[in-house]
Amino acid sequence: MSGIAATLQRRREKEQGIGSCSQAVKYLNQDYEALRRRCLESGSLFKDDAFPAETSSLGFKELGAGSYKIRGVSWKRPTELTSDPQFIVSGASRTDICQGALGDCWLLAAIASLTLNQEVLARVVPHGQSFSKGEYAGIFHFQFWQFGEWVDVVIDDRLPVKDGELLFVHSAEGREFWSALLEKAYAKLNGCYEALSGGSTTEGFEDFTGGIAEVHELKRPDAQLFHIIQKAQSRGSLMGCSIDITSSSESEAVTSQKLVKGHAYSVTGTAQVEHQGGTEKLIRIRNPWGQVEWTGAWSDNSMQWRQISSEDRERLSHRSEDGEFWMSFADFLRHYDRLEICNLTPDALSDDTVSKWALSKFDGSWRRGSTAGGCRNYPDTFWTNPQFVIHLEEEDDDPGDGEVGCSFLVGLIQKNRRRARKLGEDMHTVGFAIYQVPDEFRDQRNVHLNKNYFLRHASAARSETFINLREVCSRFCLPPGEYLIVPSTFEPHKNGDFCVRVFSEKQANFQEMDDPVESRVETIEIDEDDVDDRFRKLFGQLAGGDCEISSYELQKILNRVVTKRSDIKTSGFSITTCRNMVNMLDKDGSGKLGLLEFKVLWTKIESYLSVYRQKDVDNSGAMSSTEMRMAVEEAGFSLNNALHQILVARYSEQDLTVDFDNFVGCLVRLETMFNTFYTLDKDKSGSVELSMMEWLNVSML
Repeated sequence: MSGIAATLQRRREKEQGIGSCSQAVKYLNQDYEALRRRCLESGSLFKDDAFPAETSSLGFKELGAGSYKIRGVSWKRPTELTSDPQFIVSGASRTDICQGALGDCWLLAAIASLTLNQEVLARVVPHGQSFSKGEYAGIFHFQFWQFGEWVDVVIDDRLPVKDGELLFVHSAEGREFWSALLEKAYAKLNGCYEALSGGSTTEGFEDFTGGIAEVHELKRPDAQLFHIIQKAQSRGSLMGCSIDITSSSESEAVTSQKLVKGHAYSVTGTAQVEHQGGTEKLIRIRNPWGQVEWTGAWSDNSMQWRQISSEDRERLSHRSEDGEFWMSFADFLRHYDRLEICNLTPDALSDDTVSKWALSKFDGSWRRGSTAGGCRNYPDTFWTNPQFVIHLEEEDDDPGDGEVGCSFLVGLIQKNRRRARKLGEDMHTVGFAIYQVPDEFRDQRNVHLNKNYFLRHASAARSETFINLREVCSRFCLPPGEYLIVPSTFEPHKNGDFCVRVFSEKQANFQEMDDPVESRVETIEIDEDDVDDRFRKLFGQLAGGDCEISSYELQKILNRVVTKRSDIKTSGFSITTCRNMVNMLDKDGSGKLGLLEFKVLWTKIESYLSVYRQKDVDNSGAMSSTEMRMAVEEAGFSLNNALHQILVARYSEQDLTVDFDNFVGCLVRLETMFNTFYTLDKDKSGSVELSMMEWLNVSML
């Protein structure tokens, strides 16, 4: 129950705006202002017990205890490394980020791109932080986007040092520390520094902006790619690119033209110039190392700059070894393998001259046995995945040379997987499929489409691949209409939480499709004339002298009956289930069942048995969790995904099967809860208000 209470509390906080860009969640409940004030008042420097200056904060394997890579590592504050430490010198710039001994160039490329947008940077790196006397307290804070909400992360400024130098990211300006402190805060958010090793620039892009990142394979470029990049620029998007490696030995190998393989670069600009009678498309790129630049056409000292107008040359050319360089778009496609674009959310852009996407978002979860249906290769369970519908109405204003239609991006993020690395877990393989909603289901939201629907309909589009990255994202252009998005893991029965987002050029209606929560169970009315003599005689034998059946007597009766049957599996009815049956039908509060009450119960059990055997398709004597879902509906209950997850968690065995006694216990519990609510909901409003005592009485049923 505490988990449910916490979920409800988080939902209320979100409704109050907590987690928005203007009111970030305090990570681990650490309040930066309160902690800083306490340190200033006491004259002490902050020490963060939640992320201590110890080996555990460095890593768990390559950087774990006993690793040679961390021998000689100590933790020092910037005030111990230089006589005049500065948080930011002359504004944050791309040259402030130089890679250290950690394989997180993907993150540094994202940080470098972040510096190109001062508005977004100011959110991640809040103003007012410094090493100035009277203000410095050894504490800093940064803000990151995490799966739909902004989080404020507090750190102390003790940084890992080896041989007198910062071990990880550092600034080319030796006394500047904002980038190193930012990296530490991000490491804390993800569990340790080593958790940041290896990744995609898109992940950093999204966590710094709340945007949605798309990946373009440059060996199969979209015909409109340069137009897409220009549009991304006009929307303030962040961009990165990289060259694939075929083996670990190629990692960060430098090519003959000074490009680095397996390394994340930032894309910082585009241009078109008149060159030798034609138009040349150019793209500007930066190496986060701050050096090692492209030496081919359009590089800093190439002849091409002497073949264009002086105006273009003055506008674009520079001659410094700062890691930034131009190259032709054709060479870019030839030499690089992957382009990543992070499209920013509307709230990240206050500039009215910048075009903005329309954003829709939903959180969801896959749970083993209920909503983790796997991909379309598993038709028996695929339909149980969460389903979302998007209504596209308006076509794009500026389609370029491409297909006319409605452009949109779908991003599926799996939550908290990087933090789970310490526990030996890694990313799931995830993707999604998109189906056009047929006319008979248009404008319907209270329906979860079933197996037959997906067997009869092909997808209209899908994610390019199922992949074990934190996010899979694809761009689509489809005719106006209604479309169903089904996110899934590749294999069924993989637990995970996810966030699905849609960025559309035009406003689009997007919401979850799920069955309504309601009971259609008919009340069984039985009077004395409906009970035949045979049943009366049986009841008399079972009830004994008091002519009533208690929970204990009911348990003996049911277990005696079911153990004789070979067509159902059961471990026997528990006393709890039998008490629930009695409570459901006990009209006079005696805690026992009379003749008519027992007749109603017996009728229900016969009905439950019929449904159970009907849905046990393989005649195994037990139901799978998927069969259970259909059986619950057949028994008269319409439930949403969240409730199906609870039923499987509470009533299935470890192998996801449900035996007869658990099935009966589930249906009895459901009917009792619905009946109780309907009784309390006197005005049929769909909501009830309970005092503490009323709540306790209801929850103890």
